[in-house]
Amino acid sequence: MRFKGKTAFITGGGTGIGAAVARRIGSEGGNVVLMGRRREPLEAVASGIGGLVVQGDAADPAAVRAALAAAHGRFGQIDILVANAGGHGVGPTVSMSDETWQMATRANLDTAFVCARECLPDLISRRGNIVMVASIAGLFAGPQAAGYVTMKHGLIGLGKSLARDYGRRGVRTNIICPGWVATTMADEQMQVIVDKHGLASIDEAYRLVTKDVPLGRPATPEEVSNVICFAASSEAAMMNGSILTVDGGATVVDLPTLAFVD
Repeated sequence: MRFKGKTAFITGGGTGIGAAVARRIGSEGGNVVLMGRRREPLEAVASGIGGLVVQGDAADPAAVRAALAAAHGRFGQIDILVANAGGHGVGPTVSMSDETWQMATRANLDTAFVCARECLPDLISRRGNIVMVASIAGLFAGPQAAGYVTMKHGLIGLGKSLARDYGRRGVRTNIICPGWVATTMADEQMQVIVDKHGLASIDEAYRLVTKDVPLGRPATPEEVSNVICFAASSEAAMMNGSILTVDGGATVVDLPTLAFVD
């Protein structure tokens, strides 16, 4: 019951990692506020844990303020922000449209910035904490994903700035960088691999994209949520500005030596 008496505000909580975090915090006694664009998946998660659903765009300051007002009315002040919303920005720079770039900025960076800014008065008052869900794309550049890669790098910078500026005021900020995670969004990317290579299934695509990962498989949403919930808990009380990879060892691989592998 690590989160008993705590309230977590989670963006992108209807599916994948966000849903797993919400269920874990709810199962450990926490109150959960879920914000996202689509009400149905959020309600499916919230119904099992007594959570509060607020439909809206997490990059819209007015919508976030309204969500916080609803949260205050139901649970009181926010103790934990999990900035998990993201996506968009796939494609090479030379052909990326302004619209795609702006969508990448809004989905990955603006959502986190706006929610952090609006939640900070509560977090300072409650000596709470923030968990930014970035990606190993924030540490390295994947192919033809200029928008996504840039915004995830920016998200890490935002997390470091928050850790630096608000640590003295009792607010910890940590950044989680997952690798491949078996989610609905990742399944869509795996279908691209299936079509490109003529594979038989999405499972084969996951095996292909993780063939050089030491653990040889993608993470589950629950495995990533375990790390997020640790960072958000009092067990991580001395962690601030940390960047935690949850990638099966992908980022420890020395790419120029792969040719020596049998």
